[in-house]
Amino acid sequence: MMATLTLAWKSLLNRRYTVGLTVLAIALAVALLLGVERLRYEAHSGFTATISDTDLVVGARSSPVQLLLYSVFRMGEATSNISWRSYRHIADHPRVNWTVPLSLGDSHRGYPVLATNSDYFQYYRYADQRPLELKQGTQFEDVFEAVLGYEVAQKLGYQPGEEIVIAHGADDVAFVRHDDMPFTVVGILAPTRTAVDRTIHIPLEGFEAIHLGWEAGVPLPGRQVSADDARERDLTPKTITAFLVGLDSRAASFQLQRYVNNYPREALTAILPGVALHQLWDLLGTAEQALRLISWFVVGVGLLGMLSAQLSNLEARRREMAILRAVGAGPRYILMLICGEALLLALLGAVLGTVLLYAMIIGAGGLIEARFGLFIGLGGLRPMELAYLGIVLLAGLVSGLIPAIRAYRQAVVNGISMRM
Repeated sequence: MMATLTLAWKSLLNRRYTVGLTVLAIALAVALLLGVERLRYEAHSGFTATISDTDLVVGARSSPVQLLLYSVFRMGEATSNISWRSYRHIADHPRVNWTVPLSLGDSHRGYPVLATNSDYFQYYRYADQRPLELKQGTQFEDVFEAVLGYEVAQKLGYQPGEEIVIAHGADDVAFVRHDDMPFTVVGILAPTRTAVDRTIHIPLEGFEAIHLGWEAGVPLPGRQVSADDARERDLTPKTITAFLVGLDSRAASFQLQRYVNNYPREALTAILPGVALHQLWDLLGTAEQALRLISWFVVGVGLLGMLSAQLSNLEARRREMAILRAVGAGPRYILMLICGEALLLALLGAVLGTVLLYAMIIGAGGLIEARFGLFIGLGGLRPMELAYLGIVLLAGLVSGLIPAIRAYRQAVVNGISMRM
């Protein structure tokens, strides 16, 4: 067997230019296939790890996926807000252990601003029930203090002690900035690889203070107040965007969910994060399968190119095959030789494709993380990726059967009598 593979390797080296192009085509196809799978896995892992140990997420009446996206992943906007009175009424339910109020809608240089309270740092969990940790500084205590997510601090170069200005809405333009009430950075969170890294956290009271004298997103002339005057006001929120709920028992989740969904005072929606995540992936499943199908088509094209190259080379190798037959090489040997060449081509393509995958992760991983917030790890190949490589190798071996069968069926006399 080793002698056959050695002869196959030498035969490939003799046709190095054609073989090189074939290997490159397979490598690009394999890199695309593994890249799509790696992106799918990392996106799924990143979304799943964003929130943990939270029993319910409550917001204004909307679809579960929409509520999950804007409250947990900071994507999109809320259809409406929740009154503070309703929030407090549900928070006082006997089955509720803790709640974390969330107010969204403002931003700073493209990053979302989340207004909350100290319970956020105490109860919020991500990944496998991991708590938030501070890399630098402390939690906010004053009305105009802010704690930055890791990515915000890294990308914008902020350190504790610096001042930042919050802008009203998602667009950071001059006429909607709250310039008169800047926030002082007091802490920077440790990296979590979740939406928390891309979020600026401020107190609920600070969120209320910067909107004093504003209506429908516009500052009212003559109604503005100073930061000192704002501190003297009652800064209890009138409304919030959503809130997270932790219960005394997981068994109470469906009971409280029913209670919130039928809440008589206003239209609310309570979702189970895990169920909503499953629904989200069902929505994305079609696109995911389409990308995977395209990748397999590209791999198929690469393997067809290899088959075409082998068949075309076979005509030029009729004398070589005939001589091998004449010196005693049987059909089995010819079959093993051609299949061995096909397997080596597929193996070289798979190895080079894997190398290209890691090169792309190193080269473009930072850009993908900066643009889309998706971290792509450099870990080893996962079982699904190894299975894909195995399928590629098997398909390459099978594709070698066609030229192999044609080769050993050629008559010895036809090969010998060919004109030089």
